[in-house]
Amino acid sequence: MNYGHLSIKKSLDESELQAEYGQTWIWAALDTDTRLIVSHLVGDRTLESCRAFLRQVRSRVDNIPLFTSDELVHYETVLGEIYSHEIPVEATGKRGRPRKPLRKIDEDLDYAVVHKTRENRKLVKVDRRIVYGNEERIDEKIARGPGNKINTSYIERVNGTLRQTDSNLRRKSQTFAKEMPYFKARLAVTVLVYNCIRPHNTLSKNQDKSYTPRTPAMAAKLIDKNWTVETAFRKPMIL
Repeated sequence: MNYGHLSIKKSLDESELQAEYGQTWIWAALDTDTRLIVSHLVGDRTLESCRAFLRQVRSRVDNIPLFTSDELVHYETVLGEIYSHEIPVEATGKRGRPRKPLRKIDEDLDYAVVHKTRENRKLVKVDRRIVYGNEERIDEKIARGPGNKINTSYIERVNGTLRQTDSNLRRKSQTFAKEMPYFKARLAVTVLVYNCIRPHNTLSKNQDKSYTPRTPAMAAKLIDKNWTVETAFRKPMIL
């Protein structure tokens, strides 16, 4: 997601702003079952930012989940790096530089992408493609989750929620972020509120149609009860 420019100077035009400051993006990973934001990172839309982000995700997830995303090519590259292993190449006994070991993608890796076609800003077609893994296993994972097909709708909904919660994320407004340290700190607080303080409506509905306020962190069994603001700010924050 493109959240606009940081540290804007009125004296610069659009091309000068792009050259001097670039663009800032938020990378976010969501567990669709619990709606928990597992990881987020502020950076640019480059391979290095993607690599840092997915390594962070890997360190926080014990298993290999089903990954879904848009068609940014960096995801395929980095997932192939992280979830793979080397196969040594036998020495030939000939002179010259030895051959590099081959890399084999882990058989348990499942990754699919969603491509959306728009005309005049209107969505007209959605295509889905499996990059890694097999279709049968991916269908089984989807059947166990809240969705019924490969999609990115849950993370898109979270993107909208974050923009509604944090005015720094609103495009083309007077509240855009002007300093990166404050932007990152404010976003961390916003994610904390989303995960641990603000109940999620869908998670709070019981089968008997009663209502029990639950946050994503409570649904993920990371906390035993929803936090208050006072409780949250007494805890050490892990970014």
